[in-house]
Amino acid sequence: MSRIGKMPIHLPKGVDVSISDDNVLTVKGPLGTMTEKVNPNIAVKVEDNTIFFERPDDTRENKAMHGLYRALAANMVKGVSEGFKTVQEVIGVGYKVQANGNVLEMDLGYSHKIFFELAPEIKVETVTEKGKNPIITMTCCDKQILGQAAAKIRSLRKPEPYKGKGIRFQGEEIRKKAGKAAAK
Repeated sequence: MSRIGKMPIHLPKGVDVSISDDNVLTVKGPLGTMTEKVNPNIAVKVEDNTIFFERPDDTRENKAMHGLYRALAANMVKGVSEGFKTVQEVIGVGYKVQANGNVLEMDLGYSHKIFFELAPEIKVETVTEKGKNPIITMTCCDKQILGQAAAKIRSLRKPEPYKGKGIRFQGEEIRKKAGKAAAK
């Protein structure tokens, strides 16, 4: 039994949902519009500002699709109404980050600067205060695009385990190693 697939999705004010004949779910809200093609085996119903998902039988594939499409639709509704946000810290001496439109210009200790172009849906802000680590804040209505961009930025300089230098998500704990001084 898919417990997630059975849960209804309540629509906040200002969010409209429509389903086309070829099972394409469209969600419109104040932050944007998103579409998702739903598997034809999964029935989508909209009643009284609530979305329901139903499956025809209990086969393994239909159970998986039932929960999947319900979760994707819930993310779409939250994205167009509230939006998603990630905050990353850049930790290291001399590490700098600056946003120019949708391009991040980063100094991460390499011999060259890194220019990272973000998707047009993502809005980015950087904050650099004296004595504090630079912070990258990204917002978007699409959770998948935002997460993919944040993971790619983190992969440019992963936090290393000895001093903790690198790009990490705010609040992320890095397990530090003692190093060779502890071996004596």
